[in-house]
Amino acid sequence: MSGDLDLDAYLQRIEWGGGTSVGTATLAGLLAAHVARIPFENLDVLLGRDVRLDLPGLQAKLIGARRGGYCFEHATLLEAILARLGFAPQLHASRVTVFAPREQQPRTHMFLTVDVDGARYVVDPGFGPFGCAAPVPLDGGYVPAAAPTHRLVRDGSLWVMEGRRDGMPLQAWVSTLEVENRIDFEVANHFVATHPSSTFRQVVLASALTPQGRVDVMNDRVTYLRPDGPVSETLVDRAALRAVFAAHFGFDLPEIENMRVPAVAGWD
Repeated sequence: MSGDLDLDAYLQRIEWGGGTSVGTATLAGLLAAHVARIPFENLDVLLGRDVRLDLPGLQAKLIGARRGGYCFEHATLLEAILARLGFAPQLHASRVTVFAPREQQPRTHMFLTVDVDGARYVVDPGFGPFGCAAPVPLDGGYVPAAAPTHRLVRDGSLWVMEGRRDGMPLQAWVSTLEVENRIDFEVANHFVATHPSSTFRQVVLASALTPQGRVDVMNDRVTYLRPDGPVSETLVDRAALRAVFAAHFGFDLPEIENMRVPAVAGWD
């Protein structure tokens, strides 16, 4: 899949000037730079556009247009990058359990594992505000060490990614960690992008790292996470939503001002 990849363009997009040799330091550096420069957002679903997972489409959107995307887009692109550099990433699916019990959730989240330097890590670039910007080892240890937020634990035959919200632990997703075929994600992506019951068809979800911290968007609610604490505001209309993306996400889409968001009264 990495045959059509423009590695130099990707490295420029994420502003990576470090090494590219296979090793834990490279893996951690690339993941941190990826999530810092390429935001999480689901706007194309709400705009009724195809969400492409082929490399030309991903590069045109996430690199050329400097857009963001959701898990399938992030993980597919980073998998191609890692494979080109000589890593051996594997594809996995999980059930997201942030908002609903695992029994109610399909396997519609995509992430990677990578074996490097004698250890195995989960690499999850497309989980938005709930994701970890560092590889998470399968040994149960918290990362990052300085400010622990994530760890993997066993629950019977499942692996559980634990995160934190407001200082309290939460279950982020659960997975069997079996290796998936690429076609499985084409099917899951089609469901997420087009099925009427898909959450992404109803709401705006977006998150971007900024020099001050992070900006999270949930429908008409924007939260700015800064060192002195979070600040939230309610957007008056879709023009204000467009302005948030232009100011903090690195791109401007005029179409946002007419975008249908069923979860927001008056935006449907």
